[in-house]
Amino acid sequence: MTPTIPAFLATIAITFAITIWASRRGASREQLYTAGGELSGGQNGLAIAGDFLSATTLLGTTALFYASGVDTAIYYLCPLVGLGMMLLLIAGPLRRLGRFTLGDVLATRLKAPRLRLFTGISSLIISLIYLVAQMVGAGALVSVLFNLSFTAAVVIVGALSTIYVGFGGMLAATWVQIVKAVLLIATIALLSGLVLAETGGFAALYERVSATHPLGEALFLPGGFKLDLFSTVSLSLGLILGMMGLPHLLIRLFTVPDEAAARRSVLVATSLIGAVFFLLLVVVGPGAVALVTGEARYFDEAGKVLGGGNMVVLHLADALGGGLLFGVLAGVAFATILAVVAGLTVAAASSTAHDILGALRPSRPLSEAQEVLVFRGATAIASLISVLLALAFQGVNVAFLAALAFAVAASTNFPVLVLTLYWDRTTARGAIVGGAVGLISSVLLIVAGPAVWVGVLGHEAALFPSDYPTLITAPLAFLVAVVVSLTDRTGVARAGGSDTFQAGD
Repeated sequence: MTPTIPAFLATIAITFAITIWASRRGASREQLYTAGGELSGGQNGLAIAGDFLSATTLLGTTALFYASGVDTAIYYLCPLVGLGMMLLLIAGPLRRLGRFTLGDVLATRLKAPRLRLFTGISSLIISLIYLVAQMVGAGALVSVLFNLSFTAAVVIVGALSTIYVGFGGMLAATWVQIVKAVLLIATIALLSGLVLAETGGFAALYERVSATHPLGEALFLPGGFKLDLFSTVSLSLGLILGMMGLPHLLIRLFTVPDEAAARRSVLVATSLIGAVFFLLLVVVGPGAVALVTGEARYFDEAGKVLGGGNMVVLHLADALGGGLLFGVLAGVAFATILAVVAGLTVAAASSTAHDILGALRPSRPLSEAQEVLVFRGATAIASLISVLLALAFQGVNVAFLAALAFAVAASTNFPVLVLTLYWDRTTARGAIVGGAVGLISSVLLIVAGPAVWVGVLGHEAALFPSDYPTLITAPLAFLVAVVVSLTDRTGVARAGGSDTFQAGD
């Protein structure tokens, strides 16, 4: 038996044990949605790090560096800026007003229950897009390791996620994320140390990279992504603003008891994520170029990386530590995917059960038992949809897919949230119309862009020249929300009053 199989079995055993433990703590809405709101800032910070350090981070960004070089720093630096802005602008006010979901915050602030329906739909769409990125990574990983079809691999991950979230809810997802974060950080630190030991230090590593990669020294110069100025700025803006609109990260702020713990959560998460990003950019990515390139056993007859570019970090582990390290990293990668998929599924299911159905039945609210049942049903449906979409996007880089979720979040949840919290003339109609314009325009432009319109749908030329629409769609959402709010004469309640916030609250 290769070390990979025990590593996977151990991962599944640990996560099942956590789920059983969490399910015995109770199945109330509080437990399923927010783990009872009893986590400490440190615990939640670890969980946020575990939620964000996904297949995109471990597999996708390393593959991007391997192919295109230092431009990958965009995927590292911009989310860190977004986390800093979340700490300053979002964490305190969100925890002060929220109970279970982002819809609670907006509906309470604007006194408009119908806003919950829009927020639930937007959060569901964003969560599903991000889920697809994780499922594509999962399919590539599991299919290579166990010689399974891509379809079988994503079905296995979807089924496991349904079990974790349906029975253990946020508490199970949280502790899976915490365990996974500790394992991932330790493994990346080990991998980085082995890369430097094998190559003889930073200088020798970079010399070897320059001599090995087809781009040579150009790998360390901007321009590897070959993006025009619009796409570069739009991608960066999406990654920054999208961090403050991702529902699976925002709902984590409801799992702590107060605002101080919410801010501490973001601070801890930012520190841990920053440390991992540093190692991936300056050591692991270059290490993959230096130690995987030229090794025939990691390439097929056509010269392509076995399993696709997303698997290059696994091949680096094999080059450094043979089957044992390969198995350990594979287990950690699998835990990474399970943890993030679980968090995203919680966000999708809670948006459906608490926001969407709650808004559709204002005069007949669901009982707690009924809402729990709907939450579990929504968990299974969200997993099924993510599996089907992953099949359509098979082979697409997972970091790119995640960037699309950031773009939608930056154009939808972020404008609505910021205007609602900080501009006291925002109306419910303005928030809904502005958010809807951001949601529709970002999704349409993504579909019309080269990656989907040409790469997935097979058309000859794209309708929109860039895959990154945030530079258009986020300002458009803000503008429409402001104009509609200023011209709204319906008497719908506006944000403001005694709950107006200042930066840093």
